[in-house]
Amino acid sequence: MSGLREDFREILRLVRPDSRVLDVGCGEGELLELLAREKGVEGQGLEISGRNVAACLAKGLSVVQGDGDRDLDHFPSRAFDYAILSKTLQQMREPRHVLGELLRIADQAVVSVPNFGHWRVRLALLTQGRMPETRALPDPWWSTPNIHLCTLRDFNGLCADLDLRIDACAALAQGQPARPIDPSRPIENWRAESAIYLLSRRAPEPAPAPKADLFD
Repeated sequence: MSGLREDFREILRLVRPDSRVLDVGCGEGELLELLAREKGVEGQGLEISGRNVAACLAKGLSVVQGDGDRDLDHFPSRAFDYAILSKTLQQMREPRHVLGELLRIADQAVVSVPNFGHWRVRLALLTQGRMPETRALPDPWWSTPNIHLCTLRDFNGLCADLDLRIDACAALAQGQPARPIDPSRPIENWRAESAIYLLSRRAPEPAPAPKADLFD
């Protein structure tokens, strides 16, 4: 699979064979095609662009037109094993709500985010005083679709607020293969251009056993 995007390669590694997958913001269906071919998944896509939906349907993919900000609410709970949101969360109007919905719909979520804490971003702001353009953030400020940028530290904090468990995380930088990381380490907030998280909901704490009544 030479020439495969490194984020797709990592997502392919994370997803179990024969699982049910929802790809939110699936574009023209490249990732869905890959997962169906390599992992035999039962895939469905949600895509806002009618043009992209038509391209997916022409490939025989199961994709519906919809907006991830509004339409995730219509999916039944635990309908999928994985919900995937690749390089899209920062474009959502309500990322906190979207993240919560992903883990209502699916047992696990695969979410990738660009890291605004990367050292190149910090250096550009420090030395040039301008919004940076990097591999993970390639658009100039006036045309970027990104409206909610964050650092790894910010995203970790959101996961903690929502009581989500980080099951795995990998960093991407300089077009190199994904590198497993502990995203809570401060150095990774400098080194990662973007990161891919595998998330799940924390299991509820077991209720304490009732105390025995000594006078029974």
